[in-house]
Amino acid sequence: MASIGIKDVAAEAGVSVATVSRALNGHPSVSPAARERVLAAVETLGYRPNAVARSLRTDQTRTLGLVISDVMNPYFTELARSVEEEARALGYSVIIGNADERPDLQDHHVTTLLDRRIDGLLVSPTDGGSPRMLDAARAGTPMVFVDRWIPGVDVPVVRSDGRAAVRDLVAHLYGLGHRRLAIIAGPAATTTGRERVDAFREALGAYGLPLPDAYIGQGDFQADSGRRVTEGFLDLPEPPEVVFAADNLMALGALDAVRARGLRVPEDIALAAFDDIRWFVHTDPPVTAIAQPTGDLGRAAVRALVDRIGGRPGESVTLPARLVVRRSCGEAAPQETPSPSPVRRSTP
Repeated sequence: MASIGIKDVAAEAGVSVATVSRALNGHPSVSPAARERVLAAVETLGYRPNAVARSLRTDQTRTLGLVISDVMNPYFTELARSVEEEARALGYSVIIGNADERPDLQDHHVTTLLDRRIDGLLVSPTDGGSPRMLDAARAGTPMVFVDRWIPGVDVPVVRSDGRAAVRDLVAHLYGLGHRRLAIIAGPAATTTGRERVDAFREALGAYGLPLPDAYIGQGDFQADSGRRVTEGFLDLPEPPEVVFAADNLMALGALDAVRARGLRVPEDIALAAFDDIRWFVHTDPPVTAIAQPTGDLGRAAVRALVDRIGGRPGESVTLPARLVVRRSCGEAAPQETPSPSPVRRSTP
């Protein structure tokens, strides 16, 4: 059976091909009666406009690009899902590229997506960004940063703020009697990597607790680095009482390292993580974690990008993260948790 074309719709509706085109694109010159006849003909014939041809006429493809740092990270998987759902609700499709925490691969995906004539781009920048992505932003490509961002680039940022949740975590740990707290940091070139270390140091300072260099391990948001850093912590003359991993995959690596030494969580060492994931409910023990509002972030990022595509500014959005207490840091102590001293608090 031959495919139905715009000429068939025109014949069925008794109008010109130009009128059908204008009606389908919402042109105000088409009368309500003519538009009704066109839509009725479309319904009768089952006509579906060719998306590629329409994009050439309207200069829009109704397609968004999403470049995420690591598709294997459950946080970014959930983020991608919420982005796709919100985009679909607004009439857009999404093409996803996985940068795998590599700037060169991020540039490859950005170039490919722009060649496909996407209408706008969502990016969670990898380790400090990449030249092609920065060029696209400065050239005026509608773009929104989500989760991570690059200071100084005029692009809306949709992210969560975990500082209050980190303070809640440190208060929880202090109340349990822990005093030697260490962190597995993410890459220092990423905003999230720097911010989480700063927030942790500030929260410790409020209780008069130090964060010595030996208790700061450099990770890369991957499980292997969490395992390696935790092994180093355990080899110290005075190992930490708590390991706080700045993302979920590094926390899983830390848990592996502890078990490989024949140690137990939390009896021998406590464990907490930034970025809660569903798996943490099923680990033994369940892991205390800071949960980001991932779904809300994805939806807000899409709405901001659609605003940019429509010529509107697009709002930056910051949403609070929250602490989810489980059993990986120990049972609650009977004594009351003291309040931090405001004179010890510092601003990074």
